[in-house]
Amino acid sequence: MPNFTDTSAPGSCIFCRLIAGDIPSARVFEDDQTVAFMDLGQVNPGHVLIATRRHHATLWDVTPEEAAAVMRTAHRIAAAARTVFEPAGLMLLQANGAVAGQTVAHFHLHVVPRHAQDGIDFTWPRKNPGADQLADYARRLQAALFATGSAS
Repeated sequence: MPNFTDTSAPGSCIFCRLIAGDIPSARVFEDDQTVAFMDLGQVNPGHVLIATRRHHATLWDVTPEEAAAVMRTAHRIAAAARTVFEPAGLMLLQANGAVAGQTVAHFHLHVVPRHAQDGIDFTWPRKNPGADQLADYARRLQAALFATGSAS
């Protein structure tokens, strides 16, 4: 099973240090499970990162409750960004593992207000599998969901 190698111990990664207050940040919001702060590399004005308070490397590592808390915080931040920056759209980005573009091994979600011609390109090549292949993918995922008790 592919996994992201987390070489930082809980508390020593840059996000853990930021959450602990050991390094400065422009915090936007925090609650008992999440901390939302401005990204130093603002892609667009209002670009916010939301991280779990507890150290987890990827989505595979967080609890369902923590994942839900991150999305609740994202929903709040998105509403505030809409009011303040009046974006034409909004992008949420959450990467897991280096191959997916994750650069900090602490679970986090980017909230990025989007505007026409803002220079952000977010496309990928489509594989376009046939209907039989899609049905096979769906069956395999369903089997895994029911095997782990993840399906409702």
